[in-house]
Amino acid sequence: MFRLTRRLALITALSIPIAPALAGNGPDNYPDRPVTVIVPFSPGGGSDNIARYIAARLHERTNGTIMVENRPGAGTNIGNGLAAQANPDGYTLLFAQVTLAINPHIYHDLRYDVQKDFTPVAHIASSPTVLLTNHHTGVKTVEELVNYAKKNPGAVNYGSGGTGTSVHLAGHLFNSIAKLDMTHIPYKGSSPAMTDLIGGRVQAIFDTAPSAVPQVRGGKVVPLAVTGKARLEALPDVPTFAEAGYPAFDAPAWYGLMAPSGTPAAVVKYLNAQVNLILEEPETKERFMQLGSVAVPGTPEDFVKFIANESKRWAAVVKSANIAAN
Repeated sequence: MFRLTRRLALITALSIPIAPALAGNGPDNYPDRPVTVIVPFSPGGGSDNIARYIAARLHERTNGTIMVENRPGAGTNIGNGLAAQANPDGYTLLFAQVTLAINPHIYHDLRYDVQKDFTPVAHIASSPTVLLTNHHTGVKTVEELVNYAKKNPGAVNYGSGGTGTSVHLAGHLFNSIAKLDMTHIPYKGSSPAMTDLIGGRVQAIFDTAPSAVPQVRGGKVVPLAVTGKARLEALPDVPTFAEAGYPAFDAPAWYGLMAPSGTPAAVVKYLNAQVNLILEEPETKERFMQLGSVAVPGTPEDFVKFIANESKRWAAVVKSANIAAN
């Protein structure tokens, strides 16, 4: 059911053709044909921005054609499922994110098993979550938003990049901690959610820093607070939630590369090495800083342990937030 197609109408591609003679610096001349990186969100969001940057750098390092294919929907389950069902030959990868640690605790009918169907390749980055509002509300601080929401029950809608995403759960968790009843409005990715925030159709959104920072710098939205222990270097004037009076609230996001289970170990090792080299580049660190993210190099084994710990952490968040499983 999750047959991966390559029709151009379905692909949002970052494709850089090369001469065949130049391809193949990896094991068995890998990659000697196009590699597809599935991004389970719509184009233009924070995840997509990081995915495209990594894809472009992998092209330069491997001399291979790297294609980014956006497959949004169902809380990333469509894209995740397509990647899980793909041929495990190293030519289909998943730009994975925190939803892989969340979805098993929300959905009973997943068509993939995170542990059985995927091989972790490389952890890439971590990002805080930002609470944003628009200029229509007149709100400038977290406390002002909380007070307004309490005085106007049901009047505040918050958007997110999709049901079951970390930013969706962030809203549920903040509702619980601040004792609010903001209504969740899910979108197929952070980009359309941001568009509706700017247009005033929703009053707030929880978004990952890579998506939020460019809009804040452009003056289109109003940042209220960021998760994490310290302020973002990219947004030095925006307080942390702890500084804003909510130290118990935290909902970070992360990104990495996964391959279908059974992908040759030599290919996984090669890709991991290339990603780690990219993450050590000064221009990558600068780019991630601009997006409000931090590079996280490491081995595939490190990534396995990290995902397992994240699964436990988000299981507790799902339970405490009373999110019903489908």
